[in-house]
Amino acid sequence: VEKKRHAVRPGLTGLAQVNGRNAISWESKFNYDVRYVETQSFGLDCQIIFQTIMKVFKKEGITSETSATMEKFNGNEK
Repeated sequence: VEKKRHAVRPGLTGLAQVNGRNAISWESKFNYDVRYVETQSFGLDCQIIFQTIMKVFKKEGITSETSATMEKFNGNEK
C-alpha cells in the first residue's frame, strides 16, 4: 500500500489532510493516499483545496490523541 501512494507527485494537501490530518492513524493516511491515486481528477483536487481552506480556518484535526503533533511513523506490520 505504501508504495502505491508514490504513483503521484506529492502536493501541499491531500485527502488524508482534510479527513483528519494528525488525528488519524498512519494506516488511514496511507489508505487515503491510495484512494486519491485511484480516483484522482480535477474535480477531486478542487474539492480537496476547498476543504483544506475550511480546515485551516476551523483549525480541525491539528492534534493527535496522544500529542500535539503526529507520532513518528515506525513502519507497519504489512
